Amino acid sequence: MLIRTNRRGVEAILRYSIQRLLAAIPVVAIVALIIFSLLFLAPGDPAALLAGDSATPEMIEELRVRLGLDQSYFVQLRIWVLSIFRGDFGVSIFSGTPVLELVYDRIEATAALSVVTTVFAVLFGVSLGMIAAWRAGGFVDRAVLVLSAVFFSFPSFVIAYILILLFAMQMQLLPVQGYVSFQDDFWGFWVKIILPCITLGLPFLALLARITRTTVIEVKREDFVRTAVAKGLPTNQILMPHVMKNAAIPIVTMVGLGVSHLISGVVVVETVFAIPGIGRLVVEAILQRDYPVIQCVTLLSSFVYIVVNMVVDISYSFFDPRIKR
Repeated sequence: MLIRTNRRGVEAILRYSIQRLLAAIPVVAIVALIIFSLLFLAPGDPAALLAGDSATPEMIEELRVRLGLDQSYFVQLRIWVLSIFRGDFGVSIFSGTPVLELVYDRIEATAALSVVTTVFAVLFGVSLGMIAAWRAGGFVDRAVLVLSAVFFSFPSFVIAYILILLFAMQMQLLPVQGYVSFQDDFWGFWVKIILPCITLGLPFLALLARITRTTVIEVKREDFVRTAVAKGLPTNQILMPHVMKNAAIPIVTMVGLGVSHLISGVVVVETVFAIPGIGRLVVEAILQRDYPVIQCVTLLSSFVYIVVNMVVDISYSFFDPRIKR
């Protein structure tokens, strides 16, 4: 009976996942259309940038024809859409390298930074929020509220420069720039990723701490928690199975939103710390008006955003059995 129930649950999750992915197709299509239209209508000519200042109008026009930029809007859109369906996101205008190859070469740094930042923010943010809520009104609670407000108010680049000034320039403990793969140098990976991780994770941590504190305080007022306290249960047996399980859904929702916002945050952090990731690739592509790279990264980012939200929705059923899906 238990095996049959688990099988039904897995089938329900698979059906829901397929439905969400199919529903995401129009969303991705609209995003693709908007991005293509904005890049097509934006001022400037990639052919002129690629040809250089000394190029003649005839050279620029010849380059535009070779790149296909002389075609009309609908012709370029049709060619681009058909290429995507074939799994071809085009070739970088400036480097001549396939766009997917550029993304593949840079995705490790961004993925590593995002994963480490998420673990750091969730671990410390939820822990601080729980401690502040359990000791509401005390010194720790006030300190968490003040620090979370400060960290959430500072932009990422300001936090980055403060950390660089303290730990790199004054104390000379950590390097400022660069990235090393954990496969090549495990210790060097952690040394170089600490500052970018803290820079990207502090606002996320602050938001999680405040949400966790507010949610846990609300759950503490429920009758079942008061009953558990009246029975004399230890604090750890009250927090995890009673309080945190019932406070998990808002926290998980905020974790999903925070992970989605990391997609935009890595652009600033990777630029400041010179990390060769997707964010820095986007900045370089925007400065060079490299249309294929911008379009590919935007589409992949929207797909990641959809998948993260789908995973968050599916996780609700594990914390609340009343949610059948």
